[in-house]
Amino acid sequence: MGKTQKLIALAALILTCGIFTSCKKETSRTTGWDYNDPEWGGFEVTKNKEQFTGPGLVAIEGGTFTMGTTYDDMLFEWNNIPHRATVSSFYMDITEVANVDYLEYVYWLKRVYTSYPELYDKALPDTLVWRDRMSYNEPLVEIYFRHPAYHDYPVVGVTWLQANDYANWRSDRVNEMLLIRSGKIDMKKEQRDGDNFNMDLYLVGELKDYVREKKPELDADGNPKRVRFEDGIMLPKYRLPTEAEWEYAALGLVGNTMKERVTEGRMYPWNGTGLRTDDKKYYGSFLANFKRGPGDYMGVAGDLNDGASLPGPVGSYWPNDFGLYNMAGNVSEWVVDVYRPLSFEDVADYNPVRGNVFTNKSIDKDTRSVRRDTYGRIIYDTIRSEEVGAERKNYQEGYNINYRDGDFMSSIQSDWLEQPETSEGQTNQVYDYGKTTLISDKARVIKGGSWADGPYFLSPGTRRFLNEDESSSTVGFRCAMNRTGGSVAK
Repeated sequence: MGKTQKLIALAALILTCGIFTSCKKETSRTTGWDYNDPEWGGFEVTKNKEQFTGPGLVAIEGGTFTMGTTYDDMLFEWNNIPHRATVSSFYMDITEVANVDYLEYVYWLKRVYTSYPELYDKALPDTLVWRDRMSYNEPLVEIYFRHPAYHDYPVVGVTWLQANDYANWRSDRVNEMLLIRSGKIDMKKEQRDGDNFNMDLYLVGELKDYVREKKPELDADGNPKRVRFEDGIMLPKYRLPTEAEWEYAALGLVGNTMKERVTEGRMYPWNGTGLRTDDKKYYGSFLANFKRGPGDYMGVAGDLNDGASLPGPVGSYWPNDFGLYNMAGNVSEWVVDVYRPLSFEDVADYNPVRGNVFTNKSIDKDTRSVRRDTYGRIIYDTIRSEEVGAERKNYQEGYNINYRDGDFMSSIQSDWLEQPETSEGQTNQVYDYGKTTLISDKARVIKGGSWADGPYFLSPGTRRFLNEDESSSTVGFRCAMNRTGGSVAK
């Protein structure tokens, strides 16, 4: 390197140190010890990083809104009375999960789990949902999910349980991609059965073959360095949205807010009470894919009203003010919540949800390693009441689906120091499936109208339910993700 080149390099180094503070060692403001220095204990601190937006997602800035039915309850169900709630910032899929997205998932299962074909079979959508005893839909059984013409159409025939499995798989693949592209692990093409990248296993140090950097940990324990969640490289898990998140995102009131006031409420994900656009170029076109009336799914040839007799492509029609497509019509969507008609009276007013089941990783007491199932995935155990302890003030057991349904163990009431004799079996008396109600702990909320529903179901406040192990030709899903840190940056 010549003298001139050395001077240029030195000037660049000085300039870099002047712009960034990385050349100066960071120290703890409470102890004075150096961060990221093995001589001072090796405590690693990553510079503050904003969470970036994961593939397929859009940022939803949280806030307070009126959750619930915003106009006449035509079915007189009274299961979503208007009430105020706050939703923290999060991320949501721009569109519903499409057939091509789900095909990628089942292809991966078939390619990787060669010894366990039942996983592939278990994940397949139930295409028989298209059959109707009095309608000729048989071709859809074969072609809707697999034919390229339907690649961009929303996947249907997927249960709530399958949707959750897809979200977990997507979390692993996205974080594997992020680690590969950041140079932290190598691409491992020959993944077979339980020997595949799993985010949870990687974070607990179980996947030693995936550590690319051979540098030791700063605490000098001799172990090779691996990425931690604290490093800010990996994203939180994809998951189904809560009912409150879905409803908040569907309304998209960010477009109607001025100086912390909502200037106009909404019956649908758009302004007004009409179902047609006033866009001059498309004047009179429907804003969603729905059933206009008996026997009218698409309109008259030559002037189709919504252009789709079945579900339409996932990016069709107009997005709402959050940039989300088809938050009304096309297909209804699964959310996390267990259905109860009076949840609006019970749930918290901050990030409300019904259905919390708290779990812990199952640990082998002898080896101190996590237990895995047949397929190599971590086993999670529901927290038992004796593990929680009666001294807790916020919950007494891990299974909280029935909270405030009348059962003793999931309730926290200061005057219930002992279980009342009259409380035994109260939950079963209230929700005795098939005898006193169709609701059970398996009933999950579905939101938004579908291609086969009338305008009433297009309102974000309308709620229905379907058992978590059932599926339909009118129900699909989209994923969400937590946002770490504060509100979405403006």
